[in-house]
Amino acid sequence: MKKILSITIFLSIFFSVNLYAAKTLYLSYENIPKKVYKNQRFLVEIKALVTSSGFDYLTLTHRDGKNVEVLDDKLQWEKIANNQYKAKVYFKAYDGNFVMPKFVVTKVRSFEILETAVLDNKKIEYSDIGVGNQNYSGVIASQLSLKAYKTKQYNNKEALTLVDIDAYNSNLENFKIKGIEEQGISKLNDEDRPYQNLVYYFVTPVFEKKVVFSYFDINASKYVDVTIPLILQNELVSTQTDLNPNDSSFEKYKKIAIAVVFVIFLILAILKRKKILYFITFVLGIIAIIYLTPYRNGVILKDSYIYILPTKNSTIFFQTSDNLEVNILEKKGHFIKVMGIDKKFIGWVKEDSFGKN
Repeated sequence: MKKILSITIFLSIFFSVNLYAAKTLYLSYENIPKKVYKNQRFLVEIKALVTSSGFDYLTLTHRDGKNVEVLDDKLQWEKIANNQYKAKVYFKAYDGNFVMPKFVVTKVRSFEILETAVLDNKKIEYSDIGVGNQNYSGVIASQLSLKAYKTKQYNNKEALTLVDIDAYNSNLENFKIKGIEEQGISKLNDEDRPYQNLVYYFVTPVFEKKVVFSYFDINASKYVDVTIPLILQNELVSTQTDLNPNDSSFEKYKKIAIAVVFVIFLILAILKRKKILYFITFVLGIIAIIYLTPYRNGVILKDSYIYILPTKNSTIFFQTSDNLEVNILEKKGHFIKVMGIDKKFIGWVKEDSFGKN
């Protein structure tokens, strides 16, 4: 009797434990690359099969990764069929010793964990890239196109070029043109993956006729050259007229003409001693003082933005890393046109960007 009772208790415990521990959550890789390149963005797709109902949602976390960045702040599941779910996770690897993380999936009901499953990591081949390629921009993409480009005079010796680039499965945030000192990102759209859009600026000598950069095409496994023609527009950057009027020949001749006319009327006023001549000379004197007075100086505060145009949606040249002394050229609305003391840049800043000189 005791033996039968012991067997009955054992079987009861055995079946209850197995019933409680019955697996209902199965994980697999739906899509994972066999090989990635340095700084490449790559997609990993995970599939979850849930063979039971009665849960509220699934969670997805990762652990034990090394030298690899998860680019998604929040990982989410998408239901693709009955009892089937898929999650997309974007990564970027920086080093050949990178290790993919393990994925941990939890089934939850009323804030209670019902079941947890772990998907082991997989080894992905890694390759460095760009070594020895003088035109390599640091971009890896399945598709890249140069949508638009425009070059305008920046100052007497340099030109500013803006380019608009579209790419897919890319890392446009790493874009950089070799051999150019002044360059940077104006705007990066990274919200519609795998699509990216980049607005980029760079400054070159005015005599340069083109800039060539290359990117690595994932599909073709080769570098592709892209040529940006530098076709200089008639106007300087920032307005439809000269950014720096005092550097144009026409403006110099106007200054000379005003000075000469003022001197002529001053001599005539002294010789003729007529009231009308005194009045004209006085007016010309005021105009000459205003027109020929050197620039006023001001100080732009640290972290201020320099814009191309005096509009809130204008492209940003750069952000000041420290307080910066500038020449004040003119005012338009809530924007002020400024020029660097060394004349290396000209652009617009908001009024509230100024501090005390």
